[in-house]
Amino acid sequence: MNELADTLHREINACTICAHHLPLGPRPVVQFSAKARILIIGQAPGTKVHKSGVPWDDDSGDRLRDWLGLTKDAFYDAQKVALMPMGFCYPGKAKGGDAPPRKECAPQWHDRILALLPKNRLTLLVGSYAQAQYLPQTRKTSLTDRVKNGEHISDALGPAIPLPHPSWRVRMWMGRNPWYENEVVPRLQKQIAKRLS
Repeated sequence: MNELADTLHREINACTICAHHLPLGPRPVVQFSAKARILIIGQAPGTKVHKSGVPWDDDSGDRLRDWLGLTKDAFYDAQKVALMPMGFCYPGKAKGGDAPPRKECAPQWHDRILALLPKNRLTLLVGSYAQAQYLPQTRKTSLTDRVKNGEHISDALGPAIPLPHPSWRVRMWMGRNPWYENEVVPRLQKQIAKRLS
């Protein structure tokens, strides 16, 4: 890890900007290096990830890795993959599941992490919160249409690929949209393999 990335990691780990809103207290969960060729922007950690401190360390992560065709070793190699959620800490519960990611994180940290990453990276926007932030021009478009249309251009990121969030709820969506597993996933796996080769 280079010195700038190391310093930024320390600053993020010490962050308490929204501590009084967090029911389990702050525990930022993020992974990046100056060499990561793939950037995955997700939502916020759940309770299992908060406990382990490991991003995507849950069933959603297993499903995401399966979609990407990545082993755990490759996925958790910060020299290859950056994992930057919209909210770095567990936000608590809300009606129907976890609360939305805290709004303080992205403006506080995202630009600084993005500035460290290679410009020719592949960016994946996982879930509606990341897509609302980085593809605001698609807000009136359904998730299904965003994913089906493939790569979009983000003013802040350049080319970016929207994906559904891989929670248990996605199984019904995938059942209604078999093209996702049949067409999008194989194409995505080829792009990932090409970036990491």
